[in-house]
Amino acid sequence: MIKTNTAPYGIALLRVSLGILFLAHVALKIFVFTVPGFVGYFASLGLPAIAAYGVIALELLGGIALVLGIYAPWVAVPLAIEMLGTIVMVHGHNGWLFTNKGGGWEYPAFWTISLVALTLLGDGAFALRPAARTG
Repeated sequence: MIKTNTAPYGIALLRVSLGILFLAHVALKIFVFTVPGFVGYFASLGLPAIAAYGVIALELLGGIALVLGIYAPWVAVPLAIEMLGTIVMVHGHNGWLFTNKGGGWEYPAFWTISLVALTLLGDGAFALRPAARTG
């Protein structure tokens, strides 16, 4: 049974945590790997280098939107798709454990599931711009 009196706060905790993780993830790309380094890495994967800028924008804007609660269930969808892409293009061939050399697909899979759960659950408490309610 769902605890209806506390569930919105649990959802908010999930939403804000995911947002902070994405902001930390994009900060790693910008300040550690550098934007040119990340663009080059994208190209080394056989992906269009310009798409790296889209990933940076998605993670930055998506992370902010999740933290603030701006259409969070809708924002979670492209972020989940991105995480699936990292499994297929980057981490999948490294095995299950994220501690494997190059990082396995364990962590991106958990992240994907968490984003899908947020999509199904809604915005939670303290959302600045809740998504339209359906159902």
